[in-house]
Amino acid sequence: MPRDELAQNSGVTPEPRPTLDAIAAHCGLSVTTVSRALRGRGEMAAETRARVLAAARDLGYRRDGERRGRPRTGTSRLIDLVLGRFHDPYSEQVTAGAQIAAAELGYDLVLTTERDAPRDDWPMRIRSRGSAGVVIGVITPTTSQVTVLADAGIPIVLLGPRGDASLPLWNVGTTDHAGGTDAAAHLIDRGARRFVVIAGEPTFRFGRARVQGFEAEAERRMPGAVVVREHADWTSGQARRATARALTEIPGDGPIGLFACSDEMAAGAYRAIAEAGLSIGRDVLVVGFDDVRGARWLQPPLTTIRQPLREMAATAVGLLADAAEGRSVERPSLELPTTLVPRASTGA
Repeated sequence: MPRDELAQNSGVTPEPRPTLDAIAAHCGLSVTTVSRALRGRGEMAAETRARVLAAARDLGYRRDGERRGRPRTGTSRLIDLVLGRFHDPYSEQVTAGAQIAAAELGYDLVLTTERDAPRDDWPMRIRSRGSAGVVIGVITPTTSQVTVLADAGIPIVLLGPRGDASLPLWNVGTTDHAGGTDAAAHLIDRGARRFVVIAGEPTFRFGRARVQGFEAEAERRMPGAVVVREHADWTSGQARRATARALTEIPGDGPIGLFACSDEMAAGAYRAIAEAGLSIGRDVLVVGFDDVRGARWLQPPLTTIRQPLREMAATAVGLLADAAEGRSVERPSLELPTTLVPRASTGA
C-alpha cells in the first residue's frame, strides 16, 4: 500500500525522496559524476567519491536495486589484505598468517596493493566486491578512504599501525616497547658496555617504541652509558651507512651492543661491521627485530626480537570474521607479545 494511503499518514504530505539531482547540486558536481561515484565505477579522485557518498548518506538517498558495497544476499566471504608491497619478508609472513586463518574460517583472502598514486582507488574496489572486512598492514588510511568503507559497512583492522590512532579503528600490534627493553637487557647480559641504535626513518609509532624501550633499559641498567643513535630508512643499504658512521663516532673501549629496529637493517649493519674489520658476536653484538625467515641464515645467525607476524595477521582476520558473522566484538586494540630469540650474533 502506498505510504500516503496508510491511515496513520492520512493528511501527511510525504517528504520528497532525495534524487541524484539533489546530490549533484549539494556537491557541485554533474549527475553523471554522482551516478558513477555511487555505483563505484569509473576513475575519479577518492576524495570526490567520499564526498558524494557522504552527501548521499546525509540526504538519506537510497536507490532501488543499487548495490551498496555488499551483496544483497549477505556479505561475501572475502577478506582483503591491503599492503604497500607483497614481495618482502614482512609481507610474506603477514600474507601466510592471514591466508591460513581465512581458509580455516571459510573465507577467501584477496591481496590488494596500495599504490601511492592519486588514481589508486582501492577502497572503491573493495566496496564493489562486498568484502567482509579489510586488514591494512603498515599503512595509514586517509579519512576519505575509511569513509568509503564505513559507508558500505565494511570493518577495518589496522595491522601494526604506523601512528597513534586518530580514527576509531580496530588495530592489532605487538609489544614493541617491551621488545626494545629485552634487546637492551640481553646485550648488557652478554657483556656490551657501549651501544649503537639504528632507528627507522620515518619514525613510525612502532619504531619509536622500540628505541624508547631500549634506551630506557640501557639507562636503567647502566646509567650514563654511551648510546649513539643513527637513523636509516628501514633498508639495509642505509643501515649499512648509518652503522659505519656510528662505529667511527662511538667513544670508549669494550664490546659494542648494536640494536637495529628491523632485521633488514641489522643485515646492513653486518656489512658495515665486517668492512670495519670487527667481529660480530665478539667486538659487536647485534640484535635485530622481527625474526623474519632470513634472520637465521645470516652469518652468524641473528639474535632478534620475534614479532609474531603470522599470529597478528590471523588475529586480525578472526576479528573481521566475528564481525561479519554477527558475533559481538568490542573495538579492540590488541598487542601480541614479542619474544627474544638468542643466536650467535650476540655470542649466544
